[in-house]
Amino acid sequence: MHESPCTPRPRAVAQLQGRLCSLGALLLALAGQAHAIEARAPDVDISALPAQHGEWREENPYRGNPLAAEIGRAAFNQSCASCHGADADGHAAPAPDLRRLGRSCARILDTDLRQRCTRDVDHYFRSSVQKGKVKVGVVHMPAWEGVLAPEVVWAIRSFVETRPPAKD
Repeated sequence: MHESPCTPRPRAVAQLQGRLCSLGALLLALAGQAHAIEARAPDVDISALPAQHGEWREENPYRGNPLAAEIGRAAFNQSCASCHGADADGHAAPAPDLRRLGRSCARILDTDLRQRCTRDVDHYFRSSVQKGKVKVGVVHMPAWEGVLAPEVVWAIRSFVETRPPAKD
């Protein structure tokens, strides 16, 4: 078999692949830095909410509490809106529309099963906020544990639950 001058040699291919991998890693690192989000606590007064004393409940203790939803709205717009959309409207937001969380639970007729579904969504929400979201080494959402108190997280969850569902 005769090689033409244009046929890449195995060593040249390996070098090219190595350079492309290095370039790809650099671009991923730069993209992560360019869109880095700083986890900063919102300036909200949670003193009127029942204290959680730093404990993380399995389900939202403020569900249906209008004051918690109001505090959650202020906290959300200060800390979450830049990615999830102002007032959690999801409009032109780069991050997921949080109004979709738990939407399927509302359709469950069995009360016990619906409550279990809602607790599972609460767990997912709490865990996502605490640990953040990292995919392929890129931070898509910072970890908020140690930044947001349980009261603030549950108030934000209460607010999001009050938002009308997204229209598909």
